[in-house]
Amino acid sequence: MIEFIDVHKSFNVDGRAIPALNGIDLKIEAGEIFGIIGHSGAGKSTLVRLINLLEKPTSGRVLIDGVEITASDSAQLREQRRGIGMIFQHFNLLSSKTVADNVAFPLKLAGMYSSVQIKDRVEQLLARVGLADHANKYPAQLSGGQKQRVGIARALATNPKVLLCDEATSALDPQTTQSVLQLLAEINREFNLTIVVITHEMDVIRRIGDRVAVLDAGRVVEVGNVADVFLHPQHVTTQRFVQEAENVDEAEETDAYAHVPGRIVRLTFRGEQTYEPVLGQVARETGVDFSILSGRIDRIKDTPYGQLILSITGGQPEIALQRFSDAGLTVEILRG
Repeated sequence: MIEFIDVHKSFNVDGRAIPALNGIDLKIEAGEIFGIIGHSGAGKSTLVRLINLLEKPTSGRVLIDGVEITASDSAQLREQRRGIGMIFQHFNLLSSKTVADNVAFPLKLAGMYSSVQIKDRVEQLLARVGLADHANKYPAQLSGGQKQRVGIARALATNPKVLLCDEATSALDPQTTQSVLQLLAEINREFNLTIVVITHEMDVIRRIGDRVAVLDAGRVVEVGNVADVFLHPQHVTTQRFVQEAENVDEAEETDAYAHVPGRIVRLTFRGEQTYEPVLGQVARETGVDFSILSGRIDRIKDTPYGQLILSITGGQPEIALQRFSDAGLTVEILRG
């Protein structure tokens, strides 16, 4: 659905070209929720603004559904932008207009819908985002979560193929964030909508993402399925994001195990194997003893997962590790 081909973007500051993106090559498939994560200044917001050409690349090509948007003239660009919705961190609602008028705004701007069509579409969208009873209210009368739901309804007004979310939940509290993410996931499934989520929070990507790209200093340093990237991060930037999401300080964690006897291993479970009694079976078969030093059991989108750090003593540790591998677990030796 979206493809970046050797995209560079620089900004002119005091006569100097300051690079924001350096050689981005990236493909986002139709119908997936794709996360782009990076720290402040990594270039992620610049990258998403290239998709609807709010920013033009210095060089390179951007294709949307096979059409090179970077080669479009003004009329073509207006048409292509109707297929791209966008929701923002601070909602960007028109304070002087009602909720219904905010949602109707892009439909009126398009100039191709009758008043009856607009009214029907607005009612349909407000019902879908749970705000049917708020049509005549103004943004100042709404909570943050309700404002973002209006933003989502407005972004969906023209039946886009792509929905861009630029830090869409970072101004919300955790409970409201969860409800907005659930709504985005439902919309993705119902309309087979391609959603691009820009965020600095790994937990947002973990809850709804299919794939993720990690940006650092204007470059894509890691890309892959969310489960693979989250459970086995390769780049140091990705590792930091995962540690922040899990509230883990790896250096402190390693020091804490310094006086623990035995081998230290990390086991990763995915899918239904998360709920299987593998530890007990292996302990009985090999005579080893386990101490669970730390662990987490949760879900990545719809997939259950678990990671445990264990110390293994006694018995037949080599056979135990092989049994874990044979059972489909990922085994990492941290010490010994």
